[in-house]
Amino acid sequence: MAASNDNKKEYQRQYLAMDAKERGLFDGWVHAAKGFIGLGLTAEERKEWELKQDLKKDLEDCKRCEKWRNKMLKTSPLVTFMAAQLKASGYNATAENMPCVKCSEKRSGGYSQNGEIQLCYNNIFFKGHQETTMAHEMIHAYDDANFKIDWYNLEHHACTEIRAASLSGDCKWTQEFMRGNIGFLKHHQVCVKRRAALSVRENPSCKSDKHAEAVVNKVFQSCFTDTRPFDEIY
Repeated sequence: MAASNDNKKEYQRQYLAMDAKERGLFDGWVHAAKGFIGLGLTAEERKEWELKQDLKKDLEDCKRCEKWRNKMLKTSPLVTFMAAQLKASGYNATAENMPCVKCSEKRSGGYSQNGEIQLCYNNIFFKGHQETTMAHEMIHAYDDANFKIDWYNLEHHACTEIRAASLSGDCKWTQEFMRGNIGFLKHHQVCVKRRAALSVRENPSCKSDKHAEAVVNKVFQSCFTDTRPFDEIY
């Protein structure tokens, strides 16, 4: 305790020894440090600072998501192709139909039954990840527009998940490497089955992991080989 008091007194002595200009520069540095890293804040101030930092990051991530979305709708070959196919199917794939939102679940995107594609800005980590996410959800929208999916029918759900995982680039080697999954023998098919089963497992009609896997295996061959609207797997 004595050492702490001595340090405090020495700090006060040095501070008082500063001239007005030096003191102004020092006070400015302390204020900046508090703003950037939360230095010297009380518990109450730190809580407020952390909240502001979270809000700032949310805003930055959302703006980044919107910027990438808008650019990809104009320049990404994969996204623009899917947008054209969706338009021909009666679905208007525009920025308004693809809001960037904060998601509580660990997912990068989603397709809702009302036709909205959601992009989870807090779970998208790089531009290629967002491109794949957009394409994945656009394939769901394509299937829904053309085949009238019953989302509570597990075979319907499994089929569109198989197609989306396979055709969007979601199971490219680079994507799987980022997830820590490395394989060689029929790696693409293994990835597609795994990711489709994970999605089907979230369906309220699905009873268990084994149930999800069984449904995916049942429809896999016919759905995996159906590459519409592509000529082949992207």
